[in-house]
Amino acid sequence: MLALVLEKQHELSLREIDLPLDVGPTDVKIRIDTVGVCGSDVHYYTHGRIGPFVVNAPMVLGHEAAGTVIEVGGEVTALRIGDRVCMEPGIPDLSSRASKLGLYNIDPTVVFWATPPVHGVLTPEVVHPAAFTYKLADNVSFAEAAMVEPFAVGLQAAVKAKIQPGDVAVVTGAGPIGIMAALAMLAGGCSRVIVSDIVDEKLAIAARYPGVSTVNVRYARLADAIAKATDGWGADVVVEASGAPKAYGGIHDLIRPGGCLVLVGMPVTPVAIDVSSFQTKEIRIETVFRYANVFDRALAMIASGKVDLKPLISATFPFEQSIAAFERAAEGRPGDVKLQINL
Repeated sequence: MLALVLEKQHELSLREIDLPLDVGPTDVKIRIDTVGVCGSDVHYYTHGRIGPFVVNAPMVLGHEAAGTVIEVGGEVTALRIGDRVCMEPGIPDLSSRASKLGLYNIDPTVVFWATPPVHGVLTPEVVHPAAFTYKLADNVSFAEAAMVEPFAVGLQAAVKAKIQPGDVAVVTGAGPIGIMAALAMLAGGCSRVIVSDIVDEKLAIAARYPGVSTVNVRYARLADAIAKATDGWGADVVVEASGAPKAYGGIHDLIRPGGCLVLVGMPVTPVAIDVSSFQTKEIRIETVFRYANVFDRALAMIASGKVDLKPLISATFPFEQSIAAFERAAEGRPGDVKLQINL
Protein backbone atom coordinates (compact mmCIF):
# COMPACT_ATOMS: atom_id res chain seq x y z
CA MET A 1 0.00 0.00 0.00
CA LEU A 2 1.21 3.52 -0.76
CA ALA A 3 2.44 5.36 2.34
CA LEU A 4 4.64 8.21 3.51
CA VAL A 5 7.69 6.39 4.84
CA LEU A 6 10.49 7.77 6.96
CA GLU A 7 13.38 5.72 5.61
CA LYS A 8 15.88 7.22 8.04
CA GLN A 9 16.74 10.61 9.48
CA HIS A 10 16.20 13.36 6.86
CA GLU A 11 14.91 10.89 4.24
CA LEU A 12 11.22 10.57 3.34
CA SER A 13 9.62 8.69 0.46
CA LEU A 14 6.11 8.13 -0.81
CA ARG A 15 6.17 4.47 -1.80
CA GLU A 16 4.52 1.09 -1.57
CA ILE A 17 4.99 -0.81 1.71
CA ASP A 18 3.46 -3.96 3.18
CA LEU A 19 1.18 -3.11 6.12
CA PRO A 20 -1.11 -5.36 8.20
CA LEU A 21 -4.73 -5.01 7.07
CA ASP A 22 -6.36 -8.12 8.54
CA VAL A 23 -9.52 -7.17 10.44
CA GLY A 24 -9.93 -8.99 13.74
CA PRO A 25 -13.30 -9.60 15.43
CA THR A 26 -13.06 -6.40 17.51
CA ASP A 27 -11.40 -4.25 14.83
CA VAL A 28 -12.53 -1.86 12.14
CA LYS A 29 -10.87 -0.94 8.86
CA ILE A 30 -10.80 2.78 8.13
CA ARG A 31 -10.27 4.68 4.89
CA ILE A 32 -8.11 7.60 5.98
CA ASP A 33 -9.24 11.08 4.98
CA THR A 34 -7.11 13.57 6.95
CA VAL A 35 -3.89 13.29 8.94
CA GLY A 36 -2.27 16.07 10.98
CA VAL A 37 1.48 16.64 10.95
CA CYS A 38 2.59 16.39 14.57
CA GLY A 39 5.75 17.80 16.11
CA SER A 40 6.82 14.28 17.05
CA ASP A 41 6.55 13.17 13.39
CA VAL A 42 8.73 16.10 12.40
CA HIS A 43 11.22 15.36 15.19
CA TYR A 44 11.65 11.79 13.98
CA TYR A 45 12.22 13.20 10.48
CA THR A 46 14.80 15.79 11.58
CA HIS A 47 16.49 13.93 14.45
CA GLY A 48 15.75 10.24 13.86
CA ARG A 49 14.76 9.67 17.47
CA ILE A 50 12.85 10.95 20.48
CA GLY A 51 14.48 9.85 23.72
CA PRO A 52 14.65 6.03 23.72
CA PHE A 53 12.52 5.70 20.57
CA VAL A 54 14.92 5.42 17.63
CA VAL A 55 14.09 5.01 13.94
CA ASN A 56 16.15 1.93 13.09
CA ALA A 57 13.97 0.77 10.18
CA PRO A 58 11.59 2.40 7.67
CA MET A 59 8.47 3.66 9.45
CA VAL A 60 5.18 5.12 8.21
CA LEU A 61 4.51 8.48 9.85
CA GLY A 62 1.29 10.06 11.14
CA HIS A 63 -0.96 9.52 14.17
CA GLU A 64 -3.52 12.37 14.16
CA ALA A 65 -6.16 10.92 11.88
CA ALA A 66 -9.80 10.74 10.82
CA GLY A 67 -11.61 8.75 8.17
CA THR A 68 -14.50 6.46 7.27
CA VAL A 69 -15.20 2.90 8.43
CA ILE A 70 -15.14 0.53 5.44
CA GLU A 71 -15.15 -2.85 7.24
CA VAL A 72 -16.10 -4.05 10.74
CA GLY A 73 -15.13 -7.13 12.71
CA GLY A 74 -17.74 -9.70 13.62
CA GLU A 75 -17.97 -8.64 17.28
CA VAL A 76 -18.18 -4.88 16.65
CA THR A 77 -21.59 -3.43 17.48
CA ALA A 78 -21.00 0.29 18.10
CA LEU A 79 -19.72 1.15 14.62
CA ARG A 80 -21.00 0.52 11.10
CA ILE A 81 -19.64 0.74 7.58
CA GLY A 82 -19.90 4.36 6.48
CA ASP A 83 -19.43 5.89 9.95
CA ARG A 84 -17.11 8.88 10.00
CA VAL A 85 -14.59 8.45 12.82
CA CYS A 86 -11.40 9.59 14.48
CA MET A 87 -8.99 7.27 16.21
CA GLU A 88 -7.10 7.31 19.48
CA PRO A 89 -3.64 6.22 18.30
CA GLY A 90 -2.47 4.33 21.38
CA ILE A 91 -3.46 0.69 21.86
CA PRO A 92 -2.83 -0.44 25.45
CA ASP A 93 -2.92 -3.88 27.01
CA LEU A 94 -6.28 -3.62 28.73
CA SER A 95 -5.27 -6.33 31.20
CA SER A 96 -2.21 -4.41 32.44
CA ARG A 97 -2.08 -2.92 35.92
CA ALA A 98 -1.86 0.59 34.44
CA SER A 99 -4.97 0.06 32.32
CA LYS A 100 -6.90 -1.38 35.26
CA LEU A 101 -6.08 1.81 37.17
CA GLY A 102 -7.43 3.89 34.27
CA LEU A 103 -3.90 4.97 33.34
CA TYR A 104 -3.71 3.16 30.02
CA ASN A 105 -1.64 5.98 28.50
CA ILE A 106 1.31 4.89 30.67
CA ASP A 107 0.88 1.18 30.09
CA PRO A 108 4.50 0.13 29.41
CA THR A 109 3.39 -2.07 26.51
CA VAL A 110 1.15 0.47 24.78
CA VAL A 111 1.43 0.36 20.97
CA PHE A 112 1.32 3.91 19.60
CA TRP A 113 1.12 4.87 15.93
CA ALA A 114 4.31 6.31 14.41
CA THR A 115 6.43 5.52 17.45
CA PRO A 116 9.30 3.22 16.48
CA PRO A 117 8.94 0.46 15.50
CA VAL A 118 5.15 0.92 15.08
CA HIS A 119 3.88 2.24 11.74
CA GLY A 120 1.66 5.30 11.55
CA VAL A 121 -1.33 6.07 9.35
CA LEU A 122 -0.20 8.24 6.44
CA THR A 123 -1.56 5.59 4.13
CA PRO A 124 -5.01 5.09 2.52
CA GLU A 125 -6.33 2.37 4.88
CA VAL A 126 -5.63 1.22 8.43
CA VAL A 127 -7.02 -1.32 10.89
CA HIS A 128 -7.70 -0.24 14.47
CA PRO A 129 -9.56 -1.54 17.54
CA ALA A 130 -13.16 -0.37 17.57
CA ALA A 131 -12.78 0.43 21.28
CA PHE A 132 -10.41 3.27 20.39
CA THR A 133 -12.35 4.51 17.36
CA TYR A 134 -14.89 7.32 17.88
CA LYS A 135 -17.86 8.20 15.73
CA LEU A 136 -18.07 11.84 14.63
CA ALA A 137 -21.06 14.08 15.00
CA ASP A 138 -22.49 15.22 11.67
CA ASN A 139 -21.24 18.78 12.19
CA VAL A 140 -17.60 17.77 12.81
CA SER A 141 -15.42 17.77 9.70
CA PHE A 142 -12.58 15.34 9.08
CA ALA A 143 -10.14 18.23 9.46
CA GLU A 144 -11.50 19.05 12.91
CA ALA A 145 -11.58 15.37 13.86
CA ALA A 146 -7.89 15.04 13.02
CA MET A 147 -7.29 17.78 15.62
CA VAL A 148 -8.88 15.76 18.42
CA GLU A 149 -5.61 13.95 19.18
CA PRO A 150 -3.51 17.05 19.96
CA PHE A 151 -6.46 18.73 21.67
CA ALA A 152 -6.75 15.69 23.92
CA VAL A 153 -3.29 16.49 25.30
CA GLY A 154 -4.49 19.95 26.27
CA LEU A 155 -7.65 18.52 27.75
CA GLN A 156 -5.60 16.04 29.79
CA ALA A 157 -3.77 19.04 31.23
CA ALA A 158 -7.06 20.68 32.15
CA VAL A 159 -8.27 17.50 33.84
CA LYS A 160 -5.02 17.15 35.79
CA ALA A 161 -5.24 20.80 36.88
CA LYS A 162 -8.61 20.20 38.58
CA ILE A 163 -9.88 23.57 37.42
CA GLN A 164 -12.40 25.46 39.53
CA PRO A 165 -14.87 27.87 37.87
CA GLY A 166 -13.30 31.30 37.53
CA ASP A 167 -9.69 30.18 37.82
CA VAL A 168 -6.97 32.23 36.16
CA ALA A 169 -4.58 30.04 34.18
CA VAL A 170 -1.25 30.64 32.51
CA VAL A 171 0.18 28.63 29.61
CA THR A 172 3.88 28.99 28.80
CA GLY A 173 4.46 28.15 25.14
CA ALA A 174 2.15 29.08 22.24
CA GLY A 175 2.77 26.07 20.04
CA PRO A 176 -0.13 23.83 18.95
CA ILE A 177 -0.34 22.04 22.30
CA GLY A 178 0.01 25.26 24.28
CA ILE A 179 -2.81 26.99 22.42
CA MET A 180 -5.02 23.91 22.68
CA ALA A 181 -4.26 23.67 26.40
CA ALA A 182 -5.38 27.29 26.76
CA LEU A 183 -8.64 26.52 24.95
CA ALA A 184 -9.18 23.45 27.14
CA MET A 185 -8.62 25.57 30.26
CA LEU A 186 -11.23 28.09 29.12
CA ALA A 187 -13.71 25.37 28.20
CA GLY A 188 -13.08 23.76 31.58
CA GLY A 189 -14.14 26.88 33.48
CA CYS A 190 -11.21 29.29 33.64
CA SER A 191 -12.21 32.95 33.50
CA ARG A 192 -9.11 33.88 31.54
CA VAL A 193 -5.84 32.41 30.29
CA ILE A 194 -2.56 34.23 29.84
CA VAL A 195 -0.35 32.68 27.15
CA SER A 196 3.36 33.45 26.91
CA ASP A 197 5.91 32.84 24.17
CA ILE A 198 8.80 34.57 22.39
CA VAL A 199 7.21 34.58 18.90
CA ASP A 200 4.75 37.36 18.12
CA GLU A 201 3.07 35.48 15.27
CA LYS A 202 2.14 32.55 17.50
CA LEU A 203 0.88 34.85 20.25
CA ALA A 204 -1.27 36.70 17.72
CA ILE A 205 -2.99 33.44 16.80
CA ALA A 206 -3.66 32.64 20.46
CA ALA A 207 -4.96 36.16 21.09
CA ARG A 208 -7.73 35.72 18.51
CA TYR A 209 -9.65 33.66 21.06
CA PRO A 210 -11.86 35.50 23.59
CA GLY A 211 -10.55 35.05 27.11
CA VAL A 212 -6.91 34.73 26.03
CA SER A 213 -4.34 37.46 26.63
CA THR A 214 -0.70 37.17 25.66
CA VAL A 215 2.76 38.16 26.83
CA ASN A 216 5.93 38.11 24.75
CA VAL A 217 8.54 37.34 27.38
CA ARG A 218 11.27 38.81 25.19
CA TYR A 219 9.88 42.24 25.96
CA ALA A 220 7.78 41.93 29.13
CA ARG A 221 7.79 40.04 32.42
CA LEU A 222 5.18 37.31 32.66
CA ALA A 223 5.14 37.71 36.44
CA ASP A 224 4.04 41.34 36.07
CA ALA A 225 1.12 40.40 33.81
CA ILE A 226 0.00 37.70 36.26
CA ALA A 227 0.30 40.03 39.24
CA LYS A 228 -1.83 42.62 37.46
CA ALA A 229 -4.48 40.05 36.52
CA THR A 230 -4.67 38.55 40.03
CA ASP A 231 -3.99 41.55 42.29
CA GLY A 232 -0.64 40.03 43.18
CA TRP A 233 -2.09 36.68 44.30
CA GLY A 234 -0.73 34.53 41.47
CA ALA A 235 -2.23 32.19 38.90
CA ASP A 236 -4.40 29.32 40.03
CA VAL A 237 -2.87 27.06 37.38
CA VAL A 238 0.28 27.27 35.28
CA VAL A 239 0.66 24.88 32.35
CA GLU A 240 4.24 24.56 31.08
CA ALA A 241 3.86 23.63 27.42
CA SER A 242 7.07 24.91 25.85
CA GLY A 243 9.53 22.27 27.03
CA ALA A 244 12.11 25.08 27.31
CA PRO A 245 14.40 24.73 30.34
CA LYS A 246 14.34 28.52 30.81
CA ALA A 247 10.60 28.35 31.51
CA TYR A 248 11.34 26.71 34.85
CA GLY A 249 13.33 29.63 36.20
CA GLY A 250 11.17 31.23 38.91
CA ILE A 251 8.06 29.39 37.73
CA HIS A 252 6.95 28.92 41.36
CA ASP A 253 6.64 32.71 41.67
CA LEU A 254 3.88 32.71 39.05
CA ILE A 255 1.60 30.41 41.03
CA ARG A 256 -0.60 31.32 43.98
CA PRO A 257 -0.28 29.52 47.31
CA GLY A 258 -1.99 26.16 46.94
CA GLY A 259 -2.05 26.48 43.17
CA CYS A 260 -1.05 23.93 40.55
CA LEU A 261 1.74 23.46 38.02
CA VAL A 262 1.00 21.11 35.12
CA LEU A 263 3.99 19.90 33.11
CA VAL A 264 3.17 19.16 29.47
CA GLY A 265 6.25 20.20 27.49
CA MET A 266 9.12 17.72 27.67
CA PRO A 267 12.59 19.29 28.07
CA VAL A 268 15.34 17.44 26.21
CA THR A 269 17.70 17.89 29.16
CA PRO A 270 17.07 17.73 32.94
CA VAL A 271 15.91 20.97 34.57
CA ALA A 272 16.32 22.28 38.11
CA ILE A 273 13.42 23.46 40.27
CA ASP A 274 13.42 25.18 43.67
CA VAL A 275 11.72 22.44 45.69
CA SER A 276 11.54 24.40 48.94
CA SER A 277 9.69 27.26 47.24
CA PHE A 278 7.11 24.79 45.95
CA GLN A 279 6.80 23.29 49.42
CA THR A 280 6.34 26.56 51.29
CA LYS A 281 3.47 27.48 48.96
CA GLU A 282 2.14 23.89 48.84
CA ILE A 283 2.05 24.04 45.06
CA ARG A 284 0.73 20.84 43.54
CA ILE A 285 2.70 19.46 40.56
CA GLU A 286 0.98 17.34 37.93
CA THR A 287 2.47 15.73 34.82
CA VAL A 288 0.98 14.85 31.45
CA PHE A 289 2.00 12.09 29.07
CA ARG A 290 -0.40 11.92 26.13
CA TYR A 291 -3.94 11.39 27.53
CA ALA A 292 -6.39 8.85 28.93
CA ASN A 293 -10.19 8.78 29.04
CA VAL A 294 -10.61 12.21 27.42
CA PHE A 295 -10.83 11.49 23.68
CA ASP A 296 -14.62 11.27 23.68
CA ARG A 297 -14.85 14.43 25.81
CA ALA A 298 -12.57 16.30 23.42
CA LEU A 299 -14.73 15.27 20.48
CA ALA A 300 -17.89 16.30 22.32
CA MET A 301 -16.46 19.76 23.04
CA ILE A 302 -15.70 20.29 19.36
CA ALA A 303 -19.12 19.02 18.30
CA SER A 304 -20.92 21.31 20.75
CA GLY A 305 -19.04 24.39 19.56
CA LYS A 306 -17.46 24.87 22.97
CA VAL A 307 -14.05 24.69 21.29
CA ASP A 308 -13.25 25.89 17.76
CA LEU A 309 -9.99 24.46 16.41
CA LYS A 310 -10.52 25.39 12.76
CA PRO A 311 -8.50 28.64 13.00
CA LEU A 312 -5.45 26.59 14.01
CA ILE A 313 -5.29 24.71 10.69
CA SER A 314 -2.65 26.66 8.77
CA ALA A 315 -2.52 24.68 5.50
CA THR A 316 -3.68 21.41 3.96
CA PHE A 317 -1.59 19.38 1.49
CA PRO A 318 -2.74 16.60 -0.86
CA PHE A 319 -1.30 13.16 -0.13
CA GLU A 320 1.04 13.33 -3.11
CA GLN A 321 2.63 16.44 -1.56
CA SER A 322 3.20 14.82 1.85
CA ILE A 323 6.95 15.27 1.67
CA ALA A 324 6.49 18.99 0.97
CA ALA A 325 4.20 19.20 4.02
CA PHE A 326 6.94 17.76 6.22
CA GLU A 327 9.58 20.00 4.71
CA ARG A 328 7.42 23.02 5.52
CA ALA A 329 6.76 21.75 9.04
CA ALA A 330 10.50 21.30 9.55
CA GLU A 331 11.02 24.96 8.58
CA GLY A 332 9.08 25.98 11.69
CA ARG A 333 7.34 28.95 10.11
CA PRO A 334 6.22 31.21 12.97
CA GLY A 335 2.71 31.63 11.58
CA ASP A 336 2.05 27.91 11.24
CA VAL A 337 0.15 26.05 13.94
CA LYS A 338 -1.13 22.83 12.37
CA LEU A 339 -0.46 21.43 8.91
CA GLN A 340 -2.66 18.63 7.60
CA ILE A 341 -2.50 16.11 4.78
CA ASN A 342 -5.63 15.07 2.90
CA LEU A 343 -5.77 11.59 1.43
